[in-house]
Amino acid sequence: MVEVSEALVSQVNKTLANSVPSPIRVVDDRFSKIDGILKLTLGEPDFSAPEHIKQAIIADVAADDSHYSPSQGVIALREAISDYLTERFDTPRYDPKSEISVTVGAAEAISATFQALFNPGDELIVPTPTFPLYESVAKMNHIEVIGLNTAPDFLVTPAKLTATIKEHPNAKAILLNYPSNPTGVTYSAAQLAVLADILREHNLLVISDEIYAELVYDEKHTSMAKLLPEQTILISGLSKSHAMTGYRIGYVVGPSALMNQIGKAHQSMVATAPGPMMAGAIEALRNGREDPVAMRTVYQKRRDFVLEGLAKAGFTAAQPGGAFYIFAKIPASLNTNDLEFVYDLAETVKLGIAPGSIFGAGGEGYIRISYAASTEKLQTAMTRLQHYVELKK
Repeated sequence: MVEVSEALVSQVNKTLANSVPSPIRVVDDRFSKIDGILKLTLGEPDFSAPEHIKQAIIADVAADDSHYSPSQGVIALREAISDYLTERFDTPRYDPKSEISVTVGAAEAISATFQALFNPGDELIVPTPTFPLYESVAKMNHIEVIGLNTAPDFLVTPAKLTATIKEHPNAKAILLNYPSNPTGVTYSAAQLAVLADILREHNLLVISDEIYAELVYDEKHTSMAKLLPEQTILISGLSKSHAMTGYRIGYVVGPSALMNQIGKAHQSMVATAPGPMMAGAIEALRNGREDPVAMRTVYQKRRDFVLEGLAKAGFTAAQPGGAFYIFAKIPASLNTNDLEFVYDLAETVKLGIAPGSIFGAGGEGYIRISYAASTEKLQTAMTRLQHYVELKK
């Protein structure tokens, strides 16, 4: 092991030094040390990327696509993204040359957007419970996070939004993620239209993470970019819709004046996304628009199965309209300290699920279950959970 002086260690970035690793990963790593555990912690599709996408990547590698691409992504992919968003979600037609950047996953899109559009001390409204990455990236960029607790329905309502804006009149932007990680809750077109009117009135920038847009069960997804394009930065990617998490292709779109700055931040971080992976993304968006349909059907069946199993065990949950998560309330008859609950559950019946409190205010006393796992694993999970409840009676 290489030794380093305390003097050098003391000079590292203080913000990063004071941050903690992803709490989801911390919990998942602890569970991984338990032999025989069944984990439903991470949002990782159990499907493989469709074969035609893999073949497109293989063909691109064989064609010696091993050189730098344009920093904002190959134009063919930016054109495919523009067409896809317009045709699938009725957004304005974004200019492939000036309003779209291809990123290394949606996570990099979030980092580039935060770095480009915020100054230290700017206030960002973040509805909670929420994906922990947003707050960690905000802190890295010295952005002041204003939590908007959405419990118990886990929706940003007009009343909640108006109250938060009134309390924080200097807020610059709001982060929306729907369908939501961790709750699976999403919004109807009518609900979003009312929120858009409020955001328009207050001229708030909207960073809309719609990575789960293709995994909406009960009605078509409505993009905030359709309702409020002049104020919206839309972030998405292929990870969830096409089970391409490891291929790391995301994108960010928005008005050119803002995208010019985001493009600079993106370029300084990664230079460009990998060419063969972009070839796979082109294939997905041009010829694979039906790929998510079969996955979505399976996910919906799994959702219903897990909801039924949770109800038998005494848990209640907000109806998830999309994504592949269920956010369930721990029954009062059990230990409602969610962190203690999940660790005891893991030790007792070898079932690993995420504690709700790691997702922020409003998540205390809840658990998050990812049902992006095989039906057989979910059946085993529900059996173990119900057995645990019986043991604790």
